[in-house]
Amino acid sequence: MELNLYQLDAFSDHLFGGNPAAVCPLEVWLSDTLMQQIAMENNLTETAFFVNEPGGLRIRWFTPVKEVKLCGHATLAAAWVYFHHIAPNAGEVAFNSLSGTLRITRDEEQLTLDLPRTEYQRAAPPEQLIRAIGIKPLECYASDDWMVRLDSEETVRALQPDIRVLQQLDRRGLIVTAEGIDCDFVSRFFAPKYGIDEDPATGSAHALLTPYWAERLGKSALRARQLSAREAELFCELKAEHVAISGGVVPYFVGTITLPGETYAE
Repeated sequence: MELNLYQLDAFSDHLFGGNPAAVCPLEVWLSDTLMQQIAMENNLTETAFFVNEPGGLRIRWFTPVKEVKLCGHATLAAAWVYFHHIAPNAGEVAFNSLSGTLRITRDEEQLTLDLPRTEYQRAAPPEQLIRAIGIKPLECYASDDWMVRLDSEETVRALQPDIRVLQQLDRRGLIVTAEGIDCDFVSRFFAPKYGIDEDPATGSAHALLTPYWAERLGKSALRARQLSAREAELFCELKAEHVAISGGVVPYFVGTITLPGETYAE
């Protein structure tokens, strides 16, 4: 059995920027074990699979070690594949997912993903968090992830956290953020518990960062930069119940993978 596989760089307008994701469109679902094995073999932060079910398209995301509830950059990449290889005349696509229905629209080569805004609460930073980053944050918030605000873009960029200590935190990962120099805010994201020491561009983190910085800066439209080694640029807008996150997607390769025949889910 052969399946199409696409690799693309999301939240970037050039190759080798943003965050790479693999996308595998399916006619029917593979077994969970096999999808996890494919994601492990791809060894990217996320591999997205989608199937056209009777109720519409459904998307699932796997890191190299486990399935996740939401992934922004791989959803953007999957939408690019849908627009360019499945429905070239479509201007919008909706994916059902573990996080609800995710809608993506396109305007030329810019794609916009609507994500449910993430709620957060102020909290005292755990001792392990402070030990992992070696800095006492200005503020700390708890949600699915920990988020801390640091004093400057330079501090965020220079941060070298202890990944082994971060892996012990009780949430998905850690977002570090600060006000930007030539953008509204910057961030980095670490999720070693999910096999991702540092994620190059994290759409789901911006579902939390956008409402936080919109309130702090008093503006609803924000330009963000994620300061991984690859760097990524995201354009974010706070809406009533959602966060709209826009960016480019650049294809890297199109290929096929060959699998044993008895691989479909029951």
